[in-house]
Amino acid sequence: MRADNGHILPDVLKPGLALVFCGTAAGKRSAAEGAYYAHPGNLFWRALHQSELTPRLLAPAEFPQLPNYGIGLTDLAKHHIGNDNQLPRDAFDAAALIVKIEHYAPRVLAFTSKNGARAALGHSVDYGLQTATIGDTQIFVLPSPSGQARGHWTIAPWLALAELTRTVRAKPSR
Repeated sequence: MRADNGHILPDVLKPGLALVFCGTAAGKRSAAEGAYYAHPGNLFWRALHQSELTPRLLAPAEFPQLPNYGIGLTDLAKHHIGNDNQLPRDAFDAAALIVKIEHYAPRVLAFTSKNGARAALGHSVDYGLQTATIGDTQIFVLPSPSGQARGHWTIAPWLALAELTRTVRAKPSR
């Protein structure tokens, strides 16, 4: 499945979302299945459920249902497939991401890797809530759920993101 605009995976974005996750690029398995975070070793869907951002464990093919839970998805490299180290130098389109976030204005943008956040923000980052924002959107950085990044994995930032998301959902819209 390819989005009509040539994207490997379609954006899952709409106004009013509490949270948007931004990955770097679709992996080979995700591109083949047409679903975000589709590799069985990827912890994304388990982390969503374990942190109670979704009430049940969703399968990757159910990604279009995420807006029902106030969640959206996008990637920095919409036209490329592979691990970060396999992507061309110009694969990440930070400017396009910023335009999308300014347009849809989710309460929180969560990068699913330090590498993605660094590419989009232009500086090194730590896990957790960042001081920078995009418009009124808060920025959060998570450890990658990829099985290849298992050495850096911890659920703690995902739990903190879930708490932040519950807090911003409770606040009136701007």
